[in-house]
Amino acid sequence: MIEITSNNSFLNLKDELSQLNINSSFLSYAFHSSLETSGSVGKNTGWVPFPIIAKSEGKIVGFMPIYLKEHSYGEYVFDWSWAEAFHKSGLNYYPKMISAIPFSPITGSRIIADNLDIKKMMIKALEKILLDHKISSCHILFPSKQDADLFKDMGWLQREGVQFRWENKKYDNYAQFLSNLSHNKRKKIKQERKKINNLSIDVSVKQGKLISSEDIEFFYACYCNTYMLHNSSPYLTKEFFYQLNNNMPNNIVLMIAEQGGKRLASALNIISEQCLYGRYWGALEYIPGLHFELCYYAGQEFCIQNQLKYFEGGAQGEHKLARGFDPFKTYSNHFIANSEFKSAIESFLSKEKTHMTMYANELEDRSAFKKSLSN
Repeated sequence: MIEITSNNSFLNLKDELSQLNINSSFLSYAFHSSLETSGSVGKNTGWVPFPIIAKSEGKIVGFMPIYLKEHSYGEYVFDWSWAEAFHKSGLNYYPKMISAIPFSPITGSRIIADNLDIKKMMIKALEKILLDHKISSCHILFPSKQDADLFKDMGWLQREGVQFRWENKKYDNYAQFLSNLSHNKRKKIKQERKKINNLSIDVSVKQGKLISSEDIEFFYACYCNTYMLHNSSPYLTKEFFYQLNNNMPNNIVLMIAEQGGKRLASALNIISEQCLYGRYWGALEYIPGLHFELCYYAGQEFCIQNQLKYFEGGAQGEHKLARGFDPFKTYSNHFIANSEFKSAIESFLSKEKTHMTMYANELEDRSAFKKSLSN
């Protein structure tokens, strides 16, 4: 018999999650516990941990990373207009539920179980929780295509989006990658990198135990400065980055830019499976082209040197196309409890999908690769 329950913390699941076959850094106990114990999620953040687990004879057989949300910040699938429509009708949109990696638009599994029937049971249990507690909706953000199709088959609405990813096609070195680009794009990248080199800016790469407390302090100062320049506040606490580096050191890659011994900027990346994810960046002063060098080119070189297949440089950004990144589809799934709003949102998503398909085709035509390679 399968028993499906919810929990009010990821911290209680250390032993259980270790029993599951979880390959993703972002689904690991180390990642979610770092978020929770550092105060980046939990009380007064609007992100309330609510993981769902399935057990059979006392052994965990399924897991979903769920959060109760009191706002829509830090999600990257935008539903502000949906919330506004609910509120104008006198209905509560918040709290809502989401299955996502907090503050990270990263595609991956959102429902972990070896058995398809268990996955379906967990989805049905999630729907029952929503209806029993009169929660407006649940949103599965950036699921894998397999998970997205499963939710769609079970009647959830599906939404499509686009992000950008660089693929390492078994390049021997960076020059070989550049040789696959069109003349204009190759020339542009070389010019951008030359400008940084002419300023005598060096980029060092540190991983795991080589990352010191001084490095974390500097990175966090850069990270906070970026938010300040946008008149905003950082989502993540400094303690989160300390814990992340302590709990999963081999998965952390830190890029630091220096000029004449003075540190200028930093980017923190996370390795998961065969992919490098560019997650957080910041600079203490603005230098043209430094963002591209630290957040794109250094990451591409790291993937080539370490034989990682993909590099995702963060959310959105059509400018990534000119730097060798390709568009790929992303998905989200949505359970809307109110039938009238479900119909209205379904109609909106149908129209949006048409525009999204046209947009994706346009992006494909703007590939930086030579035509013979991009076709």
